[in-house]
Amino acid sequence: MPISNEVLDQILKDYEKPEDLLSENGLLQQLTKALVERALNGEMTHHLDYEKHSSSGNNSGNSRNGSTYRTSRF
Repeated sequence: MPISNEVLDQILKDYEKPEDLLSENGLLQQLTKALVERALNGEMTHHLDYEKHSSSGNNSGNSRNGSTYRTSRF
C-alpha cells in the first residue's frame, strides 16, 4: 500500500535538519517504534482472539496481563 503525499507532508511538516529525522529520538525512530508496537498489538489480538480491554479474556487462563514501560531501545 503506497503512502500518500498528504500523509508524508503531515509527517514531515516539522522537519528542518537531518537530525530531526535520524537522531535517537528522531522521526525515523518514532515511526519504527509506532509501527512495531501496532504490529505486535495486532498479533496479540489475533493470537488471543479478542480485542484489548475486552472482557472476553477475563479468567480464561489466556488473558492479557498488562504492560510495563521499557527503558531500553530496540
